[in-house]
Amino acid sequence: MQINKLLVANRGEIAVRIMKTCRRLGIRTVAVYSEADRGARHVRSADEAVNIGAAESRESYLSVEKIINAAHFSGADAIHPGYGFLSENPELARSCVDAGLIFVGPTAETIDAMGSKSEAKRLMAAAGVPTVPGYHGAQQSDALLEEEASGIGYPVIIKPSAGGGGKGMRIVRKAEDFPAALDGARREAMSAFGDTQMLIEKFMQRPRHIEFQIFGDAHGNVIHLFERECSLQRRYQKIIEEAPSPFVDDDLARRMGDAAVAAGRAVDYVNAGTVEFIVGADRQYFFMEMNTRLQVEHPVTEMTTGIDLVEWQLRVAAGEPLPLSQTQITRRGHALEARIYAEDPRRDFLPSTGCVRKFSHPRGRHGLRMDSSVSSGDKVSIHYDPMIAKLIVHAPDRQRAVAELRAALANTAIFGVTTNLDFLLRITRDEVFLNGDADTGYVDRNQAELTSSADGVAELALLGAACGALERRATARRAQAKSRVHRSPWSQGDAWQANGQGRYRLAFVDAAGARHVVAIRGALPSFTAEIGEDDVRRISVTAFARGQNIILEADGQTHVLKVTHSENDFLITYPGTSGPERSLLRRAPLYQVAAGDVADDAHPGSPMPGRVVALHVTQGDSVQQGQPLLVLEGMKMEYTLNARTSGSISQVHCKVGDLVEAEVPLVDIDTAAAQ
Repeated sequence: MQINKLLVANRGEIAVRIMKTCRRLGIRTVAVYSEADRGARHVRSADEAVNIGAAESRESYLSVEKIINAAHFSGADAIHPGYGFLSENPELARSCVDAGLIFVGPTAETIDAMGSKSEAKRLMAAAGVPTVPGYHGAQQSDALLEEEASGIGYPVIIKPSAGGGGKGMRIVRKAEDFPAALDGARREAMSAFGDTQMLIEKFMQRPRHIEFQIFGDAHGNVIHLFERECSLQRRYQKIIEEAPSPFVDDDLARRMGDAAVAAGRAVDYVNAGTVEFIVGADRQYFFMEMNTRLQVEHPVTEMTTGIDLVEWQLRVAAGEPLPLSQTQITRRGHALEARIYAEDPRRDFLPSTGCVRKFSHPRGRHGLRMDSSVSSGDKVSIHYDPMIAKLIVHAPDRQRAVAELRAALANTAIFGVTTNLDFLLRITRDEVFLNGDADTGYVDRNQAELTSSADGVAELALLGAACGALERRATARRAQAKSRVHRSPWSQGDAWQANGQGRYRLAFVDAAGARHVVAIRGALPSFTAEIGEDDVRRISVTAFARGQNIILEADGQTHVLKVTHSENDFLITYPGTSGPERSLLRRAPLYQVAAGDVADDAHPGSPMPGRVVALHVTQGDSVQQGQPLLVLEGMKMEYTLNARTSGSISQVHCKVGDLVEAEVPLVDIDTAAAQ
């Protein structure tokens, strides 16, 4: 068999990444896209592209029929599913075989067996792989599941049997919370996987999440490519992954590697897969699940082994044996991957949508890699997962890899959508992370601390933003000087005064919404800056621009700052006590303008764009503060809108199925009724 043209049945960064390997191997690529992704980066990266339907995933990326039809239409001879969407749907693998196409992945039978977590646990137990105590049966009545949960003993975790990635999972600590958690888990699982079957497992306190990359071929070979540490998570969604694990010693790695290979052999595994383990503080490990696809975090394995896993996938799918044996695989150095999401950590990580006006990141540095789904000018939609990029670094050891990751995060600028970049940077400075001691619940337990706003904005950042604004003004004036515009001082947009030196006042708003005013007397390269409105501090500044860098001398000290801007947004990267710091500042009017009508306590609205999936109130209902009003779904997550005040529902402005914008009132509450 030979693959000449590959259809990538996915979108975003994984589609772009697969196409990159295909380009190197001389394989032509076909992208598929929904109406929402017309012109997306993965479409631009392919040799050709096929429209497969509406933005809703069920009508495009989750349609096996449309994927197969697109392959026939384009003349592709193979399909790569990427991760997510149909990657673990046995129907796609089966349909590929029936249609005479090569499926780049394991067999439908393997996906079937591992796709059912209950069947997977049974097979693993039979193969001698340790499994977590729990209920994995086919009977799914509410009463039975509650009974099983009580028998296992709280806390328990509810998991969808049909999928992973944290979708539909719920930790339940008390019996009275079980019914609501089960309803929410089923609803989210139906949306993500089209299946509501659940399993119940004992929830382990403060465990580690360690996974092994495995690979098998059609000639009976199964090997592993070492472990990845994936414990740094938020609500089961991985945030930063690394290889090797700082927790796993050589003996544990050997035993877990053997168990991972045994798991693969138990199902005659072919192609790339991942065996995930949960590991206690006592280093006892238990099988969690097997992902029958390439993982989001595969780059850390690639960086430490030097192996292109996508190339191996394509070669194995074409019938070739594994290129290397277990003893031939070695690894060197340390790699970390940070997932960059379009989300707002200060608002409980609510997804952010919009146009990426500018995306700037370090390039050309050895050991640095950015896999992204967007470029400057691309849009982030409400319809899909909010992950927009992965930043990967590789260095000789963990300490240097962490320093490289910190520097790269500080120098990455994304304007137009809110991201978790500051949150990621804060994690890289956290002592628990630096010591390699984070367990799976660490971020959730410390979310407030990890997402809180810093106390104020450093003067260096404000001076850097002021210098950036002054440089923009100087550039505009130079352009004006070349034109035929009358150059009277009265026509200049600066602080010129007929008698004496004027002040050029600038107002900025930081990421936490606080205002900062800087008044400038003079111009580049030497000026006086007055920071603050009440308690004013005067600083003598000399600054020279060198591309994006500004060499700034203030109060006798010299600093090198990096200023990246887009329209009125400025990202300032400046030296801090524990490595580079970053501040995002936006130019603001000098005087506040009254806001228009927006959602408030009596007229609650969604904090994010989304679709109404459940409505719990109708006109005339009495509600208490904290009572659920409705449930929204956006970017593959659910959000429950609760009443922030008590009263009576005077009007409902939406119905189930409606698409709603952020901060638009959805319900009116008559608070007088609660008096």
